[in-house]
Amino acid sequence: MDTIRKNAFQVFLLLSLAIFIFPLGAQNNTEGGYDDFNDEDFLVFEQTPDLVIEASPYVQRSYNDIFPGRTRAEIRSIFSDRGLRNSFDKDGAPQFTPSSASGIDLFSLAKRKNPSHVIEALIVIPYNKRELDLLDIYNSLGRIEKIKDQTIMSRGNPLHVFTDTTRLQDAQNRRAISDPPPSNRLPLSETMYIRFRDAYIGDIFLRGEITQSLYGMTYNITNFRDINFTIFRIMKAERVSIILYLEPVEEGILVYSMSGIFLPDFIMDRLNLTANINARITILLKWIAEGLRIQENLAVDRLREPIEGLIQNEQFSRLINN
Repeated sequence: MDTIRKNAFQVFLLLSLAIFIFPLGAQNNTEGGYDDFNDEDFLVFEQTPDLVIEASPYVQRSYNDIFPGRTRAEIRSIFSDRGLRNSFDKDGAPQFTPSSASGIDLFSLAKRKNPSHVIEALIVIPYNKRELDLLDIYNSLGRIEKIKDQTIMSRGNPLHVFTDTTRLQDAQNRRAISDPPPSNRLPLSETMYIRFRDAYIGDIFLRGEITQSLYGMTYNITNFRDINFTIFRIMKAERVSIILYLEPVEEGILVYSMSGIFLPDFIMDRLNLTANINARITILLKWIAEGLRIQENLAVDRLREPIEGLIQNEQFSRLINN
């Protein structure tokens, strides 16, 4: 990369010299003309290596490229509605380790919060009507208000874990605002502020950071305020780590998540922590799957009434908002 930059700078410098030296070399003579010069002699530059910038072509990956070596039972779970789950404490290690060549390392991100308990999940949501891309993923993650509509089954009845979910103006002005309409452009990164009203805990104030990479999108969520239960603080700010990685693979949308929280031992001893976190992960996965199905249906409408500025590509598209 340093060689390419050096070569590019040399070409730029030589072109600049050609532009600015030319008027100096063409001095007006006494007869009103210009001194004679030979074009070939004047524009003599030191030969430099050809400037070649080579970019690796994008090749869509398979889930097996990212998580190789899964057993048949694990694969069945990955393609089920629940996905594959695993939990461990601060002394444990993840079971769903991505390939070293995948460029994915959620565990390192989660460890920054020094979690006492971690749950990882892996699922592939198959394509239905068409292949989806990063713009579809981005728009599916933008439906914050719809998270509250998802339920889990509890003793045979549907249960709303979150009674309200909304965006906030920002960290200081926690006024609820509506979700924006689906976007035609894909930002490189974005930060949003969210409030989840948990049926058991109360208000949870979260900061979500979306970043884009070559193959996928990472959604990193943490609490920017303390989490309280009645008058007691049960978790300090910046101790929740919910990391979602989503990538369009050959078989569907791969969703890999790593959720870590820190709770004191005296609280952990009184909670069925794994079940509680799993319930909230289920809500998020159902919300993502629903959003992706909506995006598939919207694509049909787009074909009938194309949206201005939208580049359509059934295999893969990237729209960068510079």
